[in-house]
Amino acid sequence: MPQLSGKKKKESVVEMVLYYFDEEKRWENATDTHEVLVNIVAAVRPQKLKNLAPVDISDLICLLADNEHIKKEFSRYIKTLFSGKKINKIIADAAILEDTDFLFEVKKRIFAKVLPYQHQTDSLEYILNQVFYSDTDSLWLQKIPQGQIETLYDLLELTSIYESIGEDSILSELIMSMTLIAQRMSGRALESDVLKMVPEYFHHESPFAAFEKELQILQKDLKTKERNPSVTSENLTYKQLLVLHKQCEEYVEKAFHNSSKYGITIHVNQSLLRIRQQLLRLKVVLPLLTVDYEIDKKRNTIRLAYKLIKYNSTRNNLRKFIGDSIQLLSYEVTQHTAKTGEKYITQSKGEYFKMFNSALGGGLIVGILCIIKVLFSKVETSDFGYAFLYSMNYSFGFIAIFLLGFTLATKQPAMTAAALIRALKEGMNNPDTDEKHRGFAIFFARVFRSQFIAFVGNVIMAFPVSLFGIWLIDLLLDYNIAETKWLTLATNLSPIHSMAIFHAAIAGCFLFLSGIISGSVANRDKHYEIYQRIKENPFLKRSLGKRDAEKLAHWYEHKWAGITSNFWFGIFMGSTASVGIFFGLNLDIRHITFASGNLALALYGSNFSLDFSLLFWGIFGVGIIGLVNFIVSFGLSLGLAFRSRDIPFSEVKSIAISIWSYFKQKPFSFFFPIGTKPVTHEGGEKTSQNHSH
Repeated sequence: MPQLSGKKKKESVVEMVLYYFDEEKRWENATDTHEVLVNIVAAVRPQKLKNLAPVDISDLICLLADNEHIKKEFSRYIKTLFSGKKINKIIADAAILEDTDFLFEVKKRIFAKVLPYQHQTDSLEYILNQVFYSDTDSLWLQKIPQGQIETLYDLLELTSIYESIGEDSILSELIMSMTLIAQRMSGRALESDVLKMVPEYFHHESPFAAFEKELQILQKDLKTKERNPSVTSENLTYKQLLVLHKQCEEYVEKAFHNSSKYGITIHVNQSLLRIRQQLLRLKVVLPLLTVDYEIDKKRNTIRLAYKLIKYNSTRNNLRKFIGDSIQLLSYEVTQHTAKTGEKYITQSKGEYFKMFNSALGGGLIVGILCIIKVLFSKVETSDFGYAFLYSMNYSFGFIAIFLLGFTLATKQPAMTAAALIRALKEGMNNPDTDEKHRGFAIFFARVFRSQFIAFVGNVIMAFPVSLFGIWLIDLLLDYNIAETKWLTLATNLSPIHSMAIFHAAIAGCFLFLSGIISGSVANRDKHYEIYQRIKENPFLKRSLGKRDAEKLAHWYEHKWAGITSNFWFGIFMGSTASVGIFFGLNLDIRHITFASGNLALALYGSNFSLDFSLLFWGIFGVGIIGLVNFIVSFGLSLGLAFRSRDIPFSEVKSIAISIWSYFKQKPFSFFFPIGTKPVTHEGGEKTSQNHSH
């Protein structure tokens, strides 16, 4: 047998075909018949898929055209290999969600990637798995010129799918697959959780059921045509199917659109995603039933072969599955954080200084938390005990900040990223390239100065509160609580003496996760109508009264998501070090506000004799920690918002250029509300307007 060399691929294909289909007919003696096709396809398959050029099989075509014996043997081999093979499982199941359980589907696909499922050796799936085993096979196959494929089809004297519509015919299998998909869609669309998303259809016939009925009519029509079992694109039943298919698509899109009104769970999201995939499959295979011209028979048969290969080779595509699954959920999460984040974006000078006062309140509580954490460190307990104590300290402190209406600076970036995306989407519709992202740059400046003043408020309050607290304890109890910890507290702030930057990045990830949790809880409560359940609960109305029950429901609706996210943020922050100790890793967190409080404790613990170098790097470290907190949490949130709105990441470069250009024009507007005044639009909404001086 010839070995595939690094020479031209087309020469290898010719050698392979000559070897198997010459006068000796070696293909008949092959141990596994499909291995012959495996080797031929391997000879054609390009080695590099990046910047893929057209795949030329002209030498193979010339060989078959000039050698009648080889052509007949190759044709007999192909017909023998695929004779009697069923296609209905690939059409109905491959690359379509099997289950609405997200984690189950992820685990199944990962396992299939590592150890692919192998079908029965006499099945079409088995042959395609062996021959076209890569996700990318469908890509290079599409690079073979259509004319060459059609010529190869003619040379091999292949038959079209329209030869008959008998029980075992390909066309019969195709219609069976479509009927099965229609039945599955119809049942799934009528589930109560899915119907809840589209109350507009409660009193109307399901378009899915109507589609299924119409498909049965078309099937009966085709079975009456023994010689040419097909219809034209002008067939009334076919046209009606297209109309009903469009209505089914509108049903699914309406359900997704209503998610902002009713919320959505991962189960419902996966159900709708499965219906959408099935509709797309029908949209592809439905036109295969139509023949307007004689050449359509050949082209539709080739098109079906392409689709079978693509569906089978991409059935375990994990990246696309996760991307499709999380897009809507991430949209709903970021939509919630966008609404929540708007209050963190100051416009006027009044709002700017209001944010400053709010940040002072946040700094006050954090200063107290710093002292409590040092006191907890004195307790003799296990690593789990420390994780619990620190977590509760953080959690209840963050919840107090939230409920009192104070501001923790680094909670803002995760909340404001989605609001920035709105400005970006508006700018992308601007045909003027230079002005495309100017609105976003102006909006970003507002966000940045809001972050800046929140940082300032937190830091300048946390430092003196911690200093005053440790002094007061020393005064009353004659005990300096940081006397043995001051060196550790100071060293941990230095970016050159510790892993402060890495630990600040970890805190930034937790800030991002807390925003995700907040949006997820709000979305879940909306879907399950928790507000209405509390408001109309008969026990609560009898015990509290109707008015107080409504107040409780209102409080829950507006506060619970924030409380939950802050609680878990505290758990993440408090348990990281203990988890690191357990795994033997240098894990910890650094947060700008706590860093300023810890710097005060280190100063007092050392009796204000802190080495100048350590003091300098400590002060510098506070700023660096804050910057890293901001960059990581904001970057992750912005990436999620990009993904949820389907905005290409290629826009980042032009956005950065626009921001830099605006910064050079008005650098102070990134720190202070200079040259802005509130402008009232229709509806009473206030925005700020920048003026050039």
